[in-house]
Amino acid sequence: MYNLLEAHFELLVVNAQHIKAVPGRKTDIKDAEWIADLLQHGLLRASFIPSRQQREVRELTRYRTSVIEERGRTINRLQKTLEDANIKLASVATDIMGASAHDMLTALLQGETDTVALAQLARGNMRPKLELLEQALQGRLTDQHRFLLSKQLTHIDTLDQEIEQLGVEIAKRLHPFEDILQRLETIPGIKRRLAEVILSEVGVDMSRFPSARHLASWAGMCPGNCESAGKRLSGRTRKGSSWLRCALVEAAHAASRCKDCYLSAQYQRLARRRGGKKATVAVGHSLLVIAYHVVGEGKEYEELGGNYFDEWDRQAVQKRLVRRLEKLGYEVTLARSSPVV
Repeated sequence: MYNLLEAHFELLVVNAQHIKAVPGRKTDIKDAEWIADLLQHGLLRASFIPSRQQREVRELTRYRTSVIEERGRTINRLQKTLEDANIKLASVATDIMGASAHDMLTALLQGETDTVALAQLARGNMRPKLELLEQALQGRLTDQHRFLLSKQLTHIDTLDQEIEQLGVEIAKRLHPFEDILQRLETIPGIKRRLAEVILSEVGVDMSRFPSARHLASWAGMCPGNCESAGKRLSGRTRKGSSWLRCALVEAAHAASRCKDCYLSAQYQRLARRRGGKKATVAVGHSLLVIAYHVVGEGKEYEELGGNYFDEWDRQAVQKRLVRRLEKLGYEVTLARSSPVV
């Protein structure tokens, strides 16, 4: 309905919870009168509806995400078939869809049974593992297994081509915003694909969000607000864009493994107290706030360093470490070292 009418009228999509009428007076006619009265007094707050161009790019990125997930499920099915044939290729190869493993699977489907010849197809880092590969490729491959493996490999190759074609189309549509994408890629944990997802979900016009906190609330990447009588009942995150949330969580997992990085230090600091899942959501929130300033203000990402929290409160770090050593029976005396030139 919105797509049909947006070219002819100025439309507002309003959250129904914001315009509830008095209970007990619920009819469609009364609802329409109540909404018209609110609109007449300017009391309706429109929800964020992206432009048609952004909606089209968003559909492409979401479809690509679904295809990537389908590729992962198909690889799991292929791995299950290999396990049923007693072929333990995944125990040696890190990626069973890598170049070496793909060549070995293709040779198996073509009827090659000599494990020594199959292991010789290994490349690069797989070459030192020839003996392990010979043992891993000793299996019981039946005609049924070959049929399933051929279908699964063909499906994976088709999905790879589809993902590549979608990437080309998305890059073409986002070409006017290449400078923004490059700035987003400088953020730890965010590479090209995730930068395209974030830009397609949020857009390039940050003026529609009054602040970074408002954007985090819209995306559902901030603690919920449920308090009564001064007691906080729940901090569960609210519902938001599941596509944007998945992208931010994926980026947070990658950022938490970066070395000498503020985001990884934030993750380690929170994971000790609140657990890994909550720490991941917190890092995803920080990534969204950083993206808000990078996109909206045209700023470059500035790395604060992995020792940011230690430098932020040096005395607290000193007291905590000294206390731990004293509990182990040591007598600690602190002396400042000379600065390194």
